[in-house]
Amino acid sequence: MIIIGIDPGIAIVGFGVIEYKGNHFRVISHGAVTTSAGESLPTRLEIIYNSLTELLEKYRPDAMAIEELFFNKNTKTAFMVAQARGVAILAASLAKLDIYEYTPLQVKQGVVGYGRADKKQMQTMVKTILNLEKVPKPDDVADALAVAVCHAHSGVFGSMFKIK
Repeated sequence: MIIIGIDPGIAIVGFGVIEYKGNHFRVISHGAVTTSAGESLPTRLEIIYNSLTELLEKYRPDAMAIEELFFNKNTKTAFMVAQARGVAILAASLAKLDIYEYTPLQVKQGVVGYGRADKKQMQTMVKTILNLEKVPKPDDVADALAVAVCHAHSGVFGSMFKIK
């Protein structure tokens, strides 16, 4: 199974494409789609959509796993990230992918085994599980890979988190 993990954002959208086969992982690609704060919101959303569409066409994943939105205080930022997340979901939907969403707590549990793991623990486990030489940067990329790993580890339970 090929999974694309997405850590949504408006400035940086982290992505990680992995293959999960017979309890073994293989990293196919990972990186970030970036937009500039100087560009208009519609332009930034278009860049995200076009970039994700290209990735989906190139790697033809079987599923997209995306992190649910979590925010504390800055509602303006949350709304912008939510729009970017919506664009990512639209791109996957138009590509006829199954789309699954996971909370940050679920991702930590699925990767580290502990829902209150810190960022460093998460990054170390992503590096270890995927047999990477170093932790991917920026953090959004490591987070996207973690979401993909979480989905692979969810197995048959993944249907619980499918966006209907």
